[in-house]
Amino acid sequence: MLKAVSKIGNSQGVIFDNAIMELAHLKVGDSMNLEVHAGGTITLTPIRNAPSPEDVSAVIKQTMKDYARTMKRLA
Repeated sequence: MLKAVSKIGNSQGVIFDNAIMELAHLKVGDSMNLEVHAGGTITLTPIRNAPSPEDVSAVIKQTMKDYARTMKRLA
């Protein structure tokens, strides 16, 4: 896929259309890691935040509640 570098205000950038954003599971405001490699290749990697301990705990509690009968039978 070819993309052109565009002028955006006082800066330059590459515009991602909605299809690319959806395929990469990105939304406006997401953080990206940018690496410039030998030869000028640029790699952009989305930074995915790990779920908080509270979120993990809530999911585990809900799963235990949803499958309480099965868990008792397996114990």
